[in-house]
Amino acid sequence: MQTVQRSRLLTALLGLVLLLQACAAPQQPANPPVKAVPQSNVPIKIGVTTSLTGSLANFGVLQRNGMKMWADDINDRGALLGRPIELVLYDDGSDASKVPALYEKLITQDKVDFLISPYSSNLTLAAAPVAEKYGVPMVSVASSTDIWKHGYQYTFGLYTPASENMDPVLDLAKQHQLKTVALIYLDDDFPRDLASGVRVRAPQRGLSIVFDQQYSNDLKGMPALAARVAAANADVVIVGSYMDDAVAFAKAAKPAGVKPKLMAFSGAAALQEFMAKVGVANVQGMLSTVQWTRGIRVPGGFDLAFRYERIHHEYPTYDATGGYSAGQVIEAAVRLAGTVDKKAVRDELSTMKFRSILGNYRVDATGLQTAKSTYLVQCQEDHFSLVYPPDVARYPVLYPYPG
Repeated sequence: MQTVQRSRLLTALLGLVLLLQACAAPQQPANPPVKAVPQSNVPIKIGVTTSLTGSLANFGVLQRNGMKMWADDINDRGALLGRPIELVLYDDGSDASKVPALYEKLITQDKVDFLISPYSSNLTLAAAPVAEKYGVPMVSVASSTDIWKHGYQYTFGLYTPASENMDPVLDLAKQHQLKTVALIYLDDDFPRDLASGVRVRAPQRGLSIVFDQQYSNDLKGMPALAARVAAANADVVIVGSYMDDAVAFAKAAKPAGVKPKLMAFSGAAALQEFMAKVGVANVQGMLSTVQWTRGIRVPGGFDLAFRYERIHHEYPTYDATGGYSAGQVIEAAVRLAGTVDKKAVRDELSTMKFRSILGNYRVDATGLQTAKSTYLVQCQEDHFSLVYPPDVARYPVLYPYPG
C-alpha cells in the first residue's frame, strides 16, 4: 500500500515539475510569423532591344507590348523579391549590326540584371555573344537552333526550335495522305533553319520535297518564284518567311495558279496585318504556325487576352505573349533562386521546369527549348481559327486549300 502511495506521489511531483518548466519556458506562437521580404526602391532591370522600326517592326512592337504588360503586372501586384521591375528597352531598327553595341550599353551603362533577346534569330545571334561575355542570363524569343550551337551558357530558348516549327503542317499532310512538298524560304537565320528541319522531317512522314528554293529580300522576283512553285504542282506549299515576303508571295500565288492542298506560312499569316494587306478573300484557307493563340486553354490565357485587348484594342498574337512569357520565365528563375545573383539565376534557368502562359519551359544542356510545340491557325472568313492539333482545335480545317 505504501509503495503505491509513494509511486502516485512521485508521479504527481514529476507532473508539477514539468508544468513549472513549461510555464518558465518562453512561449512560441503556434504559427510563427512569415519573415517579410525587405522592400527596396532599387529596381530589378530587364534589358532588351527589339524592332520598333524597320522590316521586323510588325513583330517587335507586339513583343514590346507583351514585355511591358508583364513588368506592369509585377509592379501593380507588388514587386519581385521586394523590388520593382524596370524595363530598359532600345529600338534596334531591325538591324543586326546595331545589336552588339546596344547590348553592351544595356550591360555596362544601364547595369541591367537580366536580358531578353531581340526579335528574330539573326539579331539574337548578334546579342548572345555579348550576354555570354558579361555572364548575364538572356531569355531568347528567337528560335533558330544555330543560336545554341556555340556553347553559350547564358542564353535560354523560349520558343519551339525553328527546325520543328512546321511539324504540325507535316503531320496534317500525312493525315491526308499527301505526298509532295514545295519549300520556299527567305535567306535569313530562322527561315533557313526552318527549311533544314523540313528537309529532315518531311521524309519521316512519307513526304518528298519536289521544289526547294531560297529567295532574297528583293521581292521583285516573287511573281516568277510563284510561277515556278505552281509548275511544281506540289500537294503542300511551305513558306518560311517574315511579314513583307509572306505578303508578297501570297499576293503572287493566286495569279500564278498556286493551288496546293495545303499552303502554310511561318507566323505572318496569323496577323491581322497580313489579312488586311493580302485581302480577306485571298487568304481563305491559308495556314500559319504559331507558338500560342488565345484559343489554347492554358491557365491565365483568356485573362491575358482580355486585358491586352482592353489596352491595345486587339487580341494578343504569340509575339506579344512571347514577350510576356519571357518576363514570366525570368521571374520564376529569380523567385526560385531567391536572389538576383546572375550565376544563381542562370542555374535555375538551365534546370527548372515551368509553365508560362506561352506553354511549357524546359531546356537541354545547351539552353535549347525542348518542351514547347507549335500550333496551326487558319484564315477562315475574317478571323484566324485554331485548327490543329486535334486535341486543342476549336474549328475544323478548311481542306483542301481553295486557292
